[in-house]
Amino acid sequence: MTQRFTVHPTHPQSRLLRQAAQILRDGGLVAMPTDACYVVACHLDDKTAVERLRALRGLDDKHLLTLMCRDLSELGVYAQVDNRQYRFLRDWTPGPYTFVLNATREVPRRLWHPSRKTIGLRVPSSPVAAGLLEAHGAPLLGSSLILPGETDPLHDPDDILERLARRLDAVVDAGGQGMQSTTVVDLTGDEPLVTRLGCGPVEGRIAVGLDED
Repeated sequence: MTQRFTVHPTHPQSRLLRQAAQILRDGGLVAMPTDACYVVACHLDDKTAVERLRALRGLDDKHLLTLMCRDLSELGVYAQVDNRQYRFLRDWTPGPYTFVLNATREVPRRLWHPSRKTIGLRVPSSPVAAGLLEAHGAPLLGSSLILPGETDPLHDPDDILERLARRLDAVVDAGGQGMQSTTVVDLTGDEPLVTRLGCGPVEGRIAVGLDED
């Protein structure tokens, strides 16, 4: 049975976040709100949980999953970041952005993009997401909660519970969320390049070259 943790959107109850974090540490899949949309998240090092996440989303190993980190110091453990990239990240985090960076050896090879050895990372500004990451004590692997054959993320906790009750271990309910994923910015080239426009504004400051997917 899927557990439901109803939390305040700006002042989430620590006790409930700790309970949700324990489910993640035990290998569970959890739907959680962020500063963009609801995502499905799991423990980074749990291979079975990662496979369940990909199956729920209908994703193959070519689809880049995202590591959600508490801050830039944690992000630097998993990505190769030079001074130019660090300055950019400092200005754009926390927020509803996913950054594509070259992965370090700390990232399991199964999570790399198979041809580019890159990883997607983000530092969410949502108090609920930040609180859950703090309670978990480590990054979480996540993906927008978009079901196969659909284009928009699930955004209502009641709908999430109704449709995914047998496939999720918990839902962190902070009320309805947005229906847009993060903006994706590729930082592996000479200049930052937006490859997906989402809810994070770019305000004409970055070149845009949208991917097919």
